[in-house]
Amino acid sequence: MVKKYELGLLILRVVLGVTFLIHGIAKLQMGLGNVAGWFESIGILGFLGYVVSFIELLGGIALIIGLGTRIVSALIGIVMVGAIFTSKLSLGFIGEVAAGYELDVALLAMAAVLVISGSQLLSLDNKLFGSDEAK
Repeated sequence: MVKKYELGLLILRVVLGVTFLIHGIAKLQMGLGNVAGWFESIGILGFLGYVVSFIELLGGIALIIGLGTRIVSALIGIVMVGAIFTSKLSLGFIGEVAAGYELDVALLAMAAVLVISGSQLLSLDNKLFGSDEAK
């Protein structure tokens, strides 16, 4: 019997994974050089644009299939904190001209829940390494 909380964690994991997969694909489509250039334009090292793009793309896939959920979620959390403090904080929580950091906070909270709890239901980690409940 599937516990309700584990079903909830599965939903969080897949929604977070799909969200970041789509963001990663969007960055690939706009060109990683352009992403790096935008990072530089806001005062961040350009190579971090590549790092963030790959975390979003590969991390999204990993979350969807349930591989390395806690580690990937921690990386996504770091990306969200970076996004909030480097480009969104000055816009406000909701933002008037562009989107504020409300979505970033929600995604950060989702990632934090997955770092704390993991997600074993329908996960590749569970198939490869067994249940995480005893840890």
